[in-house]
Amino acid sequence: MTIDRRTLLTSSAAALAAAQLPAPLYAATPPHCFTHGAFEIIVVSDGHLVLPTSFLGAGGPPAERAAILKAAGQTGEQYQSPTNITLIRSGSDLILIDMGSGDRFMPTAGKLWDNLKAAGIDKSSITKVVFTHGHPDHLWGAVDELDDPMLPNAKIYVAAEEWDFWHGDNAARGLPAERAGFVTGARRNYAAIKDRVTMVKAGDDIVTGLRVVATQGHTQGHISLEVAGGDGLLIGGDALTHPLISFAHPDWKTVTDHEPDRAVATRKTLLDRLATDRMALIGFHLPFPGRGRVERKDGAWRFVAA
Repeated sequence: MTIDRRTLLTSSAAALAAAQLPAPLYAATPPHCFTHGAFEIIVVSDGHLVLPTSFLGAGGPPAERAAILKAAGQTGEQYQSPTNITLIRSGSDLILIDMGSGDRFMPTAGKLWDNLKAAGIDKSSITKVVFTHGHPDHLWGAVDELDDPMLPNAKIYVAAEEWDFWHGDNAARGLPAERAGFVTGARRNYAAIKDRVTMVKAGDDIVTGLRVVATQGHTQGHISLEVAGGDGLLIGGDALTHPLISFAHPDWKTVTDHEPDRAVATRKTLLDRLATDRMALIGFHLPFPGRGRVERKDGAWRFVAA
């Protein structure tokens, strides 16, 4: 019998895991499902990231920052950041917004495929994928352990500005040394899907009623998605990432934004629109399932979970 490299890697990894780790190894998180207009929305957890608390509100006054972190229960050196991935069913299409971390970023993330399987959703039924941006927790799940596409038959949509940024000469400029690998990883994942990528820009429709919205700042070409129906629904990617800081203090700069000043302007514009239009919001890093609305409060805003 001939054993190829994929079979060898898979069986070896499974054997090692079974020998070293106690059961149960993984508890699936059930998806959050609801209907919005003509669309079925399914939010699936990809697990969570473990990040330094110093990332949060680094640009805020120390006393105010300490108070808001205490209110959020994030006073230790690290905190857990949820990673919520949205699926949209539209007619015969099943559209995935981002693909999670995969198996090379953090052991606490990369749970998308397990959670889909546990929910009875066959990943081969996904027909389209839209990437909000090229950070590891959104893009690196695009390939498997051999750098082959996880969804070889799905159509892929990437903002042209985002694609050009990650492939440009200045992609690593301004990134801390420990995050230089983000560029290598983005290029590796994009290379695996490049033959199926359609470039998009603000105002383009992925399908009728699902429109691209420009929300640059977190990265140079970051996009969000607007879903038609009712007062509207925004799938915001990483434009708003913390349930307190992003809303009460959108002007506090964060070390995770590539263009901090632009990100501040984007947050304020989005928050004003979300509150004025009473649009619903799904945030990638807001507490699972990341769904809620924005209200004005004390000259700023607040997130009200659904």
